[in-house]
Amino acid sequence: MSTDRTAPAAPSGPLAAADDLNRRLRTRRTEPAANPQLEALALAVTANQPVLLWGEPGIGKSAGLEQLAAGLGLPLETVIASVHEPSDFAGLPVVGDDPAVTGVPMAPPDWAVRLARAGQGLLFFDELSSAPPAVQAALLRVVLERRVGSLVLPEAVRIVAAANPPSSAADGWHLSPPLANRFVHLEWTHDPRTVARGMAGTWPEVTVPVVDAAKVPGAVARARGAISGFLTARPGLVHHIPGDAESRGRSWPSPRTWEMALKLLAAGYAAGAGREALAAALTGAVGDGAGIELLSYLEHLDLPDPDRVLADPDAFALPERGDRQLAFLIAVVAAIQSDLTRPRWEAGWAVLAKAVDAGVPDVAARAATDLAAMRHLDWPVPPGIDGFLDLLRMSGALSGRSR
Repeated sequence: MSTDRTAPAAPSGPLAAADDLNRRLRTRRTEPAANPQLEALALAVTANQPVLLWGEPGIGKSAGLEQLAAGLGLPLETVIASVHEPSDFAGLPVVGDDPAVTGVPMAPPDWAVRLARAGQGLLFFDELSSAPPAVQAALLRVVLERRVGSLVLPEAVRIVAAANPPSSAADGWHLSPPLANRFVHLEWTHDPRTVARGMAGTWPEVTVPVVDAAKVPGAVARARGAISGFLTARPGLVHHIPGDAESRGRSWPSPRTWEMALKLLAAGYAAGAGREALAAALTGAVGDGAGIELLSYLEHLDLPDPDRVLADPDAFALPERGDRQLAFLIAVVAAIQSDLTRPRWEAGWAVLAKAVDAGVPDVAARAATDLAAMRHLDWPVPPGIDGFLDLLRMSGALSGRSR
């Protein structure tokens, strides 16, 4: 018995030429080009922080996500939040044979199952500002805990959303403060010159920041020192909810968003992210007011690499400014904690001793307490600890810990 395997005939009829014309118009190429907003989006995705793109309809938010997913080689699942019900995110109850014994699981939707099977991907919630409050409430666990019904999405799944300002959204709503505070907010605009060149068939390609594994320990320590030092100097910026509904639906500082800023800064340091992209991501996490102050602080911080200092503490000179001293000493302790050995621990005390010699032991007091708490019971007390003995005895930090 033979089987006819001939290829299907090419489409014919009055629309064949029109279909060919549309195929030719879809052909495009990309070229390297500076695009800070695309780089900021890629940085937030690299740092695995939920990101929300704000922009007017029709300016390429969805196209940007498709381009990013292609550049990362990740599957893209698009979910139009405004046309779903809360149960689509909380899960639908499925009654089994004996619910009194097994309970009633909440069945996840098909897009969540596909992402779980793939183990990675981009989950894109579109039209978020058109979703009613009940749907926004159901999305809270998805964005923060990655839980969809009874299914937990893999950690490698990145979450991105897009929204139109309420004034231009279909039946637009302000985002609820709990949901807004779970995102890095980025303004998405269009460049007329980029659009004009795109109409000619050439669009900018996405530059994905690549984290350098060799820079990770130093980047984490530097970021911890910078954020902790800044919040120590500006405690009033740790948490501040704006007074009006529109501002509460955007970015504002809270312990959650400062942790997001910490991860963005560490990823930016480790990947060598551009200054404009990093600035956009940080202000998108904690808001314009706190973000601008943080950027000014970082611009004048210029912390030395803590690992290099620990390798040769005698060659190190303590920064002159108090805020830089505090941030650097916090970074040194964070670097030691990430790779705790006796030589590095002792080198840390040599660094802190320079704060005593400089006449500013109070700046190093917190760092000294943290460093003393890392001591193993069989490690001797180093000479550099002398200037902190009274403080450490009061805190009980000299008792040490077991291995």
